[in-house]
Amino acid sequence: MIPNIMTMLGLCAGLTGMRMGLEGRFGESATALLIAACIDGLDGRIARLLRGTSRFGAEFDSLSDFLCFGVAPSFVLYLWALKEGGRFGYVPCIMFTVCMALRLARFNASLDDAEQPKYASNFFTGVPAPAGAGLAMFPLFLGLEAHKLGWTGLYELARDPLMPALTLSGTAFLLVSTLPVWSFKNFKVPAPFVLPVMLGIGGYAAVLVADPWGALAGAGVIYLLLLPLSRRSFHRLKKEAEALQQEEPSDLAAD
Repeated sequence: MIPNIMTMLGLCAGLTGMRMGLEGRFGESATALLIAACIDGLDGRIARLLRGTSRFGAEFDSLSDFLCFGVAPSFVLYLWALKEGGRFGYVPCIMFTVCMALRLARFNASLDDAEQPKYASNFFTGVPAPAGAGLAMFPLFLGLEAHKLGWTGLYELARDPLMPALTLSGTAFLLVSTLPVWSFKNFKVPAPFVLPVMLGIGGYAAVLVADPWGALAGAGVIYLLLLPLSRRSFHRLKKEAEALQQEEPSDLAAD
């Protein structure tokens, strides 16, 4: 019950973000979608902790994700900048939302698949929904930061219809791609790096509170830079697993 209530609250946050966008309150709209992302990161973990996972909860969570991370970002970006692009400004919104639906459908279908190799459980196939929404909304984060700092040139660049069109289209491709992306669900920090990682997270949290839009825009850039490293890590683990499988039959034959 509690995880489903949290999912419902996340859905309400996404709807509130859309309403704020209609009223031209784009900072509050982005905040509402950020709250929805935080709730999405917690409801599944709480369900597993309380042993309250269910098929209904998974489907409800997926529908909430589609609205909060598939519909709301493109809706807000259209109101913020893309409507100035005329009839073509709607095209990247459609692309992003459709690709988000396909990505979530693929994820739901994978729940019924046979057990994956152990190394694959640490990776998503394609960029996950909340991260995709964050990448798509990079121009809004950048524009809000530039407006706060009084950087008119950067603000106008971020609000140019071309920039959100590019981020929506590019993120749409990443959503439906087969790119292996770190999930961090089962990520274990080696003991020597625990303290530096904790300090880094604490430092980022402080920056997020002091300068949220700059911190979110910076996080988007860092996330993109991590994608090639994630792909490299996946293929390294895959080769190691395949080499181990090839060694096992030869060891049995020797016995």
